[in-house]
Amino acid sequence: MITGSIVALVTPMQPDGSIDWTALERLLEHHVAAGTKALGVTGTTGESATLTVPEHCDVIRFSVAQAAGRIPVIAGTGSNSTHEAIELTVAAAEAGADASLLVTPYYNRPTQEGLYQHFVTVAAAVNLPIILYNVPGRTAVDLSNDTVLRLTDVDNIVGLKDATGNVERGADLIARAPDSFAVYSGDDPTALELMKRGGKGNVSVTANVAAEVMAKMCDLALAGDFDAATALDERMRALHQALFVEANPIPVKWALLEQGLISSGIRLPLVPLSEEYHDAVRDALEKLNA
Repeated sequence: MITGSIVALVTPMQPDGSIDWTALERLLEHHVAAGTKALGVTGTTGESATLTVPEHCDVIRFSVAQAAGRIPVIAGTGSNSTHEAIELTVAAAEAGADASLLVTPYYNRPTQEGLYQHFVTVAAAVNLPIILYNVPGRTAVDLSNDTVLRLTDVDNIVGLKDATGNVERGADLIARAPDSFAVYSGDDPTALELMKRGGKGNVSVTANVAAEVMAKMCDLALAGDFDAATALDERMRALHQALFVEANPIPVKWALLEQGLISSGIRLPLVPLSEEYHDAVRDALEKLNA
């Protein structure tokens, strides 16, 4: 079971929108050195929605090769097309990814039975651990705890990233799910509270720009040292808010540009961070290091 800080990694791009492989290598090495426990690539923060299928697979292959077994790689392979989700998940398994992250099918608005059948079908097509991903604010569909519990009977469905921000809901699932099933936070502001209730870690946007602090905070929380974990979480509190002043990953990419870790590239329909928010993100970065 993967535990601790899992970075929801950006896909660095050149100003023309092409993937910046040199910067991606730099980011991967940065997280290995910082103590991040796993790399979450080609997810929401990685702009999976505007990566072509070949690019998507190339980022996964590159990340696995660069990680070289030093840190697990969780590949985002979800789609609103079950067929495409299978294609991407099979590619991730063939690339040597350690697990896949499967978002609920967006836009289609399937029923709970449709969601169940979607995930069961993908899981049956590949021998790879699967982490479900529920983010109704993005997808317009909500995977219920009862449906998740049905899915825990599938051998290779091993966890859930809960990005609802509803700690009590997450705690309810933790209480009812098998001990072998991991519930991760996908919401930085409430991640510590979920870990206090048995969550196994945080799939984090903030970790992109605060890798070492997030890794230490999660380690302390999982060890039960909540006072020390809270102190570190407070250092990141402004970042948790500032990195969502516009749609993710717009602010976090601008913050990484400020830190000199990536170039300015982002793909339409997303555009660079509005100038009116520059000071807010910059101030949050300064508070992290205060």
